[in-house]
Amino acid sequence: MAKKIIPDSELIINDDGSVFHIHLRPDQLCDNIIICGDPGRVNMIASYFDTKDFEVSSREFHTIGGTYHGKPIMALSHGIGGDNIDIVMTELDALANVDFETRMPKDEHRTLNIVRIGTSGGLQPYVPVGTSVIASKAIGFDGVLNYYADRNKVSDLDFEREFCKFVNWNPLFAKPYTVDADPWLVERIGRDDMVRGYTISAVGFYGPQGREVRARLAEPELNHRIEEFEYAGGHITNYEMESAALQGLALVLGHRAMTVCSIIANRVATEANPNYKTAVNDLVATVIHRLIVD
Repeated sequence: MAKKIIPDSELIINDDGSVFHIHLRPDQLCDNIIICGDPGRVNMIASYFDTKDFEVSSREFHTIGGTYHGKPIMALSHGIGGDNIDIVMTELDALANVDFETRMPKDEHRTLNIVRIGTSGGLQPYVPVGTSVIASKAIGFDGVLNYYADRNKVSDLDFEREFCKFVNWNPLFAKPYTVDADPWLVERIGRDDMVRGYTISAVGFYGPQGREVRARLAEPELNHRIEEFEYAGGHITNYEMESAALQGLALVLGHRAMTVCSIIANRVATEANPNYKTAVNDLVATVIHRLIVD
């Protein structure tokens, strides 16, 4: 990234030296970060920390920083949707790689390890409720990455072409983009107890994921076509709303990122488990230990 002074209007810094939305200061940033959608889940994640050194809340962004096995770690909530990921990733990167005094990019790049733990709906019979799925590829229906110049450099363009052709993609929708999870993180955290899959990040929860309540769907057969799509021997396994923006912006900005979701509903079997918290708790404990210790 070219060196430039970043104007106040482009990166707002609060009076206390914290970045605008997530309200963290550069000295609070940790290299290892667990993110989640629900602000309330941050307390559960932090319950596995050995120490809790600070806590910050601003809107849907709730952060607790501490240590695990003597190493700094942070839990941060991002709220719902790719638009919030755009905020969180940009501001975390600024904390790492912008000098807040000079408002210029630092000479030495700092790489963050960011793992999102979420919940998701399964689209294949081999990902029943309770399965943990790593988004080895994330397909963004949200359009967030399309606003960035390096979008094509970090995306799997062949996958995108094949997908759009197979499902007869509606040109009124945002153009999908496809990005890979960081292989180092996937190798470190993924074991035989986690499925590697292709994850769709939708731009909404209802119509954009094929749910019809009262408003009719523009493409009622889209989910059926998505379920049948195959690429390099893999299928689209699940729906959620944040993985693609996370993994795409991490690639653009030079960070490591991945998502692992606990399947709490299966759209094919029309099953759902509202009592999913035990499975999510177990997944959190596993991810934290593998990220920091294993």
